[in-house]
Amino acid sequence: MNKNNEEDENRLIAERRAKLLTIRENKKVAFPNNFKPNTNASELQEKFIRTSKSELEAMSDLYALGGRLTRNRGAFLVLQDSTGVIQLYVNKNARKFAKSLDLGDIIGVRGRLHRSGKGDLYVDMEDCVLLTKSLRPLPDKFHGLADQELRYRQRYVDLIVNPEVRRVFDIRSKLVNYIRTFFNELGFSEVETPMLQTIPGGAVARPFVTHHNSLDIDMFMRIAPELYLKRLIVGGYDRVYEINRNFRNEGVSSKHNPEFTMIEFYKTYSDYKDMMILTEDLLRQVVKKVKNKSSITYQGTTLDFNKPFKRMTLIESISNFKKDLNIEHLKSIEKIKIYCDENKIDIGKYNSLGEIQFHLFEKFVESNLIEPTFITEYPIEVSPLARVNNSNPLIADRFEFFIMGK
Repeated sequence: MNKNNEEDENRLIAERRAKLLTIRENKKVAFPNNFKPNTNASELQEKFIRTSKSELEAMSDLYALGGRLTRNRGAFLVLQDSTGVIQLYVNKNARKFAKSLDLGDIIGVRGRLHRSGKGDLYVDMEDCVLLTKSLRPLPDKFHGLADQELRYRQRYVDLIVNPEVRRVFDIRSKLVNYIRTFFNELGFSEVETPMLQTIPGGAVARPFVTHHNSLDIDMFMRIAPELYLKRLIVGGYDRVYEINRNFRNEGVSSKHNPEFTMIEFYKTYSDYKDMMILTEDLLRQVVKKVKNKSSITYQGTTLDFNKPFKRMTLIESISNFKKDLNIEHLKSIEKIKIYCDENKIDIGKYNSLGEIQFHLFEKFVESNLIEPTFITEYPIEVSPLARVNNSNPLIADRFEFFIMGK
């Protein structure tokens, strides 16, 4: 923010604080908390979408709505609540009140419904009250909140000025709710395991360290719930899951976040192939329930979840995307080292065949896995927490799911 913009914002904040002081001086209760909405913007828009102007004028019902003032169009204000937006008509009795408002203020209004000459639904402001004063101006209505860093640091502002962000939050809520339904209907028990642990385990990651004052011991924020969930299996639970927060003291990127939500589930008398079937069914059902269709479009690519997911072993995937590397070459450390040397692929820090295979997978394959794909048969050297395969001690009973190169 440059100096002039900062001065303008400080001036606007000072003006709003002065208005707040006047409100507190002139009213016994500055912001009443007894206003009760009886409807919302989306409900009204949907219910009266086909009601004509004359039909609305014949109605006498009063509707009460609460929300944030986001536009001032002179004779009309725009109110935004958690469901959408609706216009408010500033009649003669409401003009003084409207002039005292600033964009961002939260207000409550009551009035009858009408339709404008352009066909827009609006509420005639017969009764109105200021519920919360906004002390900081909203971002410019035409440019919105474009600063990516500011959007993540001030999510509440992002939600106000970028309506599409709210839809992302709503989808996430539906997704988590359906995941619970999916596992509950399969007989899984949802559990909670400790976030503070004396030994961080269940993943290879650097933990956050904290201190327990009463016990006078260092403890660690959970990096994964695995060890405690497995204790429940030992204790006699056949099917458990946890939707949990984890904390990893690592870098920040599209693949890393210091704290994140994950689901981890365990089912006895099953192997990794059974888990792939369960995971595929979960993802397919989530898309259908949340999006009401079998496909989604992400970054211009349509992904069909109704089709069987692709499955490849790790070395099959390398050979598939690197045609000059056949599977037999990939199984020989001598041949794979010669290939890497001839093609100037740096493998200096990798000593074993499995490590080199995994490096080639990350370098040439991972970003190309666009459609829903399971990769199996990871080398045991890069799978420290996985079970060794019964038939081949060089690979683990492990799979990972990829979509859109992640």
